[in-house]
Amino acid sequence: MTYDRTRVAAWAAPASGAPLAPLTIERREVGANDVLIAIEYAGICHSDIHTVRGDWGPQPFPVVPGHEIVGIVAEVGADVTTHQVGDRVGVGCFVSSCRECVNCRKGDEQFCLNGGVGTYAATDRDGTTTQGGYSTHVVVDAHFVLSVPSGIDPAAAAPLLCAGITTYSPLKRWGAGPGKKVAIVGLGGLGHMGVKIAHAMGAEVTVLSQSLKKQEDALRLGADHYHATSDPTTFQALAGQFDLILSTVSASLDVNAYLRLLAVDGAYVNVGAPPQPFSVEAMALIYGRHSFAGSMIGGIAETQEMLDFCAEHRLGADIEVIDADRVNEAYERVLASDVRYRFVIDAATIG
Repeated sequence: MTYDRTRVAAWAAPASGAPLAPLTIERREVGANDVLIAIEYAGICHSDIHTVRGDWGPQPFPVVPGHEIVGIVAEVGADVTTHQVGDRVGVGCFVSSCRECVNCRKGDEQFCLNGGVGTYAATDRDGTTTQGGYSTHVVVDAHFVLSVPSGIDPAAAAPLLCAGITTYSPLKRWGAGPGKKVAIVGLGGLGHMGVKIAHAMGAEVTVLSQSLKKQEDALRLGADHYHATSDPTTFQALAGQFDLILSTVSASLDVNAYLRLLAVDGAYVNVGAPPQPFSVEAMALIYGRHSFAGSMIGGIAETQEMLDFCAEHRLGADIEVIDADRVNEAYERVLASDVRYRFVIDAATIG
């Protein structure tokens, strides 16, 4: 497809709560440090839905969502040395940071103290609004472009740019590995990657889900055990067992009941974002020296590390690839938990 930066086809939300529709957008010129990417696949994240439906406040509509992007380098700026035309690359949740603050310097660009720039619905350094991956092309600063190894199917790699790093980062930080017992709460877009990655790290993996309906899937994905949290005996039987509990759900949970499942020095880490505040009993932390923590995504170096890890272990997301004109249907199915486990848009069907 011929690239015209002023005529880039995309799918966008025109207003809060409105269905996504085709739209022509403009991309910036390819600067000296930029990479032009011809997008192949764009994953659909629940965050996309929250954003365009106004759940997270006013947005700069029209918004082109998509921060799980995989494509092929079509052009590089004069000063780019890290990527070449023809390389398969990825772009995740942010496309710029100051690169000078203490967090950026230590590789935590996602926590930029001067304000990182999200892949869509954010104000870029030049004052324009960023537009995401539900489009045919994107121009991104080379520092924020990841290499996608050949060992991963490119469509299955797209959700790794969010769901993969969101689970890999805390699993690594809190020591998932041989001899460790890890529980994954929820088996959705995030949870299924948590199971795969924790298993590949060598941990003993248990899935805690509301019902038994996904038990077969969980065991196929690499879980060693599966328990239904709707069964009150689960919390009695598993008390004091886990070194790490990774909660991937956005529903409000009885956090104290889960904290009591931790072994001494165990950690409960939340990557889901429930709308209501948590209520945590002090004794649920004090008795057992438990930790209660949160985690977001990872920095650029850690995200590349995650992609390399997934390639080494032949991991990718379980996906359903769709044409762009099914995106509104896909949103409804995500909200109904009717996908196993991530939708990915085939960018060849855009425009």
